[in-house]
Amino acid sequence: MQHAPLIIDVAGTGLCKTDKLRLAHPLVGGVILFGRNWENRAQLSKLCRQIKKVRPDLLICVDHEGGRVQRFRTDGFTHLPPMRALGQMWLDGPAPGPGAPDQAQQDQAAPGPAGAGTAADLPGAAALAACRAATACGYVLAAELRACGVDLSFAPVLDLDYGGSAVIGDRAFAGDARIVSVLAQALMHGLLQAGMRNCGKHFPGHGFVAADSHLEIPLDERSLADILAADAAPYGWLQASLDAVMPAHVVYAQIDSRPAGFSARWIEGILRQHLGFGGAVFSDDLSMAGARRLDGRELGYTEAALAALQAGCDLVLLCNQSAVEGGEPIDALIDGLSQAQLEGRWQPSELSEQRRLDLLPAAAAPDWDDLMRSPRYMQALALLP
Repeated sequence: MQHAPLIIDVAGTGLCKTDKLRLAHPLVGGVILFGRNWENRAQLSKLCRQIKKVRPDLLICVDHEGGRVQRFRTDGFTHLPPMRALGQMWLDGPAPGPGAPDQAQQDQAAPGPAGAGTAADLPGAAALAACRAATACGYVLAAELRACGVDLSFAPVLDLDYGGSAVIGDRAFAGDARIVSVLAQALMHGLLQAGMRNCGKHFPGHGFVAADSHLEIPLDERSLADILAADAAPYGWLQASLDAVMPAHVVYAQIDSRPAGFSARWIEGILRQHLGFGGAVFSDDLSMAGARRLDGRELGYTEAALAALQAGCDLVLLCNQSAVEGGEPIDALIDGLSQAQLEGRWQPSELSEQRRLDLLPAAAAPDWDDLMRSPRYMQALALLP
């Protein structure tokens, strides 16, 4: 079985001849889409069909979480809330929507013995409402993407919100690992209902550090015990439900001098052996500044990809390079990894390839118009915060 670890981007709203040649290469396993690849639903659906026509097994991915990280926002796509809104529902309870019954009406309608209170008064009612909303978010997110031909969104965010990370911020559900885990499980259930796999990020946790790994390498100096007890806890609790994980471009200095995405200790030792995770591991974007420095020097893209693969990543992302010098960085990475394979510096992994294939949807994508009329979809819309 050929291992296809590279996830690359395309420049425009349709495929050119060069895009098709790159996507046909046996080392390329998928495409990540961005806002520049979007005009409208019809165009996005056509682009996805073009990609699948090159190779049906190509994995079409996108960062589409809700809030400020949502690539497609017009032509019928629902504006999804940031994940923090779900955490606030858990803590504060849902705000009554238009036409919601007032307290007297709820008291009159509430079943049960006198003095039992309303359903909203019961212990855990706010948490249950937040979980229902999280499942609805996951379903709407995945169903709309699947109806346009997208296979996978890199969600949910499992980072904890410590209040100091601008790059994470309201992308996180909450600052409590228990709340994050339960809401993420609910959101992943919604994804699964719509036929989409999931990818938890950014292992073991990006929320504690203030630096933006797109621009520099953040440094986290906490102990392993502290990280496992807090930020990494959701990965252990959810290991049986997570299909994929994306490590953080963060150095955890007391554990390893390398960022987690390049660290065999983090990926193989802690994530797989200690926490029991058996799914796919994606590198974060190798074009980020946090991915270009390793052991005190700047790496080329091929070196960075090899370092990630050798550390235990199954798949590596190189984003936003298709429009750079005609996509030369992508071509150089494909050629470099091919050469490394010929020279024996990298060996393809059948297990990694199977993990990639397992992320592809098992069922056909729904028709958009049918989705808009479906009771499940309409009910999910009504539950969004």
